[in-house]
Amino acid sequence: MPISPNFTSILSKEWDINFTQCAPNGFLKYTELCNLLQLTAAAHSELGGISFADMQEFHQAWVLSRMRVEIEALPKWGDTVTVTTWINSLENSRSVRALEIHVNGKKIVGSETFWAVFNTQKRRPEALALPYEHFELYPDKKATATTFSKIDIHHEKEILFEKTVCLSDLDIVNHANNVKYFEWCLDLVDPKLLLKQKLDSFEMNFLKELSLNDTVQIHENIEKEATIFSITKEDKTCFALQLHFI
Repeated sequence: MPISPNFTSILSKEWDINFTQCAPNGFLKYTELCNLLQLTAAAHSELGGISFADMQEFHQAWVLSRMRVEIEALPKWGDTVTVTTWINSLENSRSVRALEIHVNGKKIVGSETFWAVFNTQKRRPEALALPYEHFELYPDKKATATTFSKIDIHHEKEILFEKTVCLSDLDIVNHANNVKYFEWCLDLVDPKLLLKQKLDSFEMNFLKELSLNDTVQIHENIEKEATIFSITKEDKTCFALQLHFI
């Protein structure tokens, strides 16, 4: 699709929080928080002519590689949230995108995300085939206090769970959806910590894609300042998650 006449380099989009997105405490699930961020990023890409549909003409798609989210509070059922997004950097096959969530004018969530252009036929990264010079970049406009990082994965980690990837785990790019990795790990966390909103930041690293019928192991390593999960397939790490609780 061509660039929309409504395109702006900073996009703000409103979303209503409905009951299907909420946990038993009435607040937005952490996985649904990630979905809101990703949907807003997708909406901005669509207005700017670099959406999934545009990129599929060249067998390309944006794939999330790293993500950091810092949380002051979670929105609740019935809230209308404003998600604002802009791009910090964009060149060749890589992009860093910032996102913020506001409720009633107050910032409650900040996120920094790192995306790669992925060829869905060759199953590897490559340079973006579409023009993107119309996006104004904001390298100094940060949404988080700390940037995303490479999560330090320890080898002495306990195996908590084994899982086989099923159809409901796959997305339109035909691999396990990034939110699914997060969901699998959160299911192994003490529910009280999540329901009492003790999670104030988390980071995710996506390292290798998973496909239908892949069997994986989920590991946990509890440190003084963070809980680290990793997902492995045949002893190779596919995903890492770092949770910081208050």
